[in-house]
This record gives sequence, C-alpha cells and structure tokens, in this order.
Amino acid sequence: MFGECHAHLIMDGLNYRRAVDLHADGVKDKVIQSRFRLYQELGILFVRDGGDAGMVSKRAKELSGEYGIDYRTPVFAIHRNGHYGGIVGCGFDTLREYHQKVMDAKALGADFIKIMTTGILDFNDHGKITGQPLDKEEVKEMVHIAHEEGFAVMSHTNGDYGVQAAIEAGADSVEHGNYISEETISMLADSSTVWVPTLVTVRNLMGSGRYDSQILARIAAQGEENLRLAYRAGVKVALGSDGGAYMVPHGWGLMDEYHAFLDILGTLAKVAEIDDWLTKGEKEIRERFKRDA
Repeated sequence: MFGECHAHLIMDGLNYRRAVDLHADGVKDKVIQSRFRLYQELGILFVRDGGDAGMVSKRAKELSGEYGIDYRTPVFAIHRNGHYGGIVGCGFDTLREYHQKVMDAKALGADFIKIMTTGILDFNDHGKITGQPLDKEEVKEMVHIAHEEGFAVMSHTNGDYGVQAAIEAGADSVEHGNYISEETISMLADSSTVWVPTLVTVRNLMGSGRYDSQILARIAAQGEENLRLAYRAGVKVALGSDGGAYMVPHGWGLMDEYHAFLDILGTLAKVAEIDDWLTKGEKEIRERFKRDA
C-alpha cells in the first residue's frame, strides 16, 4: 500500500476537541499505538504527520519504530498569529520569532517544517477560503529560513494566490491546494513542488448531514477536475488523506483517497499508470522530508 503523506496522529476522525483532550494531562501512548497498529495492519508503513500543538506527533515518532513505520513529523506547524493554524501548532508575530520557532522545532527533533499560509475551505460557501492569505514576500522568507536551516517545507495552502505564492517561494509540498486555476496547475507542473490534494476531506463529508450536500458536490467537482488537469500536466502528486480529520479515519482514510484517485482518473489512465504517478510523488516526499544530516 502507498504511504500516508498527510496525517495528524493527534486527531481521531470524529471529534477534534475530544481527541485533543485525551492528551490534556500528558500524551497517551496507547492512543498513538492503536493508530500505528491499524496503519501496520493495512500495510501503510510510511506516515508523514502535519503536526500538532500537544507534542503527540513528537511522541509518535519515538514509538513508530516498534511498528516498523517510517514516521516523519514537523512536531508542530507554524502560523502567523491572528491567522489559521492554532489547531495544529504555534504562532509568531515577526519573522525573527518565526525563525525561533524553526529552531525550536529543530531542537525537538523535527524532520521538516510545516507552515500555514492560508485558511481552510468554508464548507458553507463554495469558492471561499477562510481568513486572509499571508503575503507572498513573507511566505518566500519563511520558506527561505527553513531551507537555510536544512529543512524541507510542507505548506498548508489553498486558493490561487496562496498556492502560487508557495510555489514561487520554493515550498517542497503544498497541502490541500483547493480552488486553484489551470494557470496555477501549470505552475505546479513546472516547479519542484509536490501537491498533496487530500480529496477525501471533502468527499467523505458527502451524506454526513453536517454541510449542504450541493455545496459539497460543487467543491468536490472542482477538486476532481483539478486532479485531472494535474495528471495531464504531469504535476508531482502524492497520496495523503489528512488522516484524523473529520470523517477521515486513520488508515482507512488513505484507502478512500486512493480509490478517489482511481475513480476520478479512471477514464484517463490505467490503474498501473496512476500507481506509477503516485509512486513517483511519494518518492519525492520520502526523499525530501527528512532531517538534513
């Protein structure tokens, strides 16, 4: 099975607050171990985490070897205060403070740096991203600082402006990347950035009753068309489900993501061709998102 290139071991796929509260008085090894056992049973032996604010992914890295899992983590994500990101990490106000967060992550054993440059999808309003994206010059400097410290950069980013800024900055991967245009997809194809679409964060909400099904269908349809365009353009793409997000269970979420790719691209390519495409993307992730010795 492919590796999981975007997960959050701290989350449980059902209730974020409850999942975080489980570790309120200390990280619970049994919770992490149960999730690793599931990944192991499903043959998923590579997991790249997106970090958290509670040191759960740091402890997960220490436990992962017991299950034969190659686990990579930023320990925590880094966001500008007042912008989206507190759910998974730590904030900064100045670039000097950002640099210190990078050094803090290094001291804690981070394998790479994760930055948050935009908000998330507004599931009640098709086409809308919450909050304001970071200025592209700031994103460029954030990526530069992390690279100078020997780290690859995972960028949580949505929308044309945000994704184009991340690409131009040299981010090593863009996570989610919703609501992007054909021009941005062309930029991805011409860059070294790997795109991790996390399609099931939308698809798995269908029928849940949590959001308007018509709005979800429109969001999903745009994501599907962008994936087809990315395949035709030769964008580097890796499989990641955002495992642990709402309605995206650990392990099985990756299976859902893989089958979504087959469903969407089935008229364009054979399974073996899709597998080859994803294998190349995962190889890029494995090679880049590790500590620079």
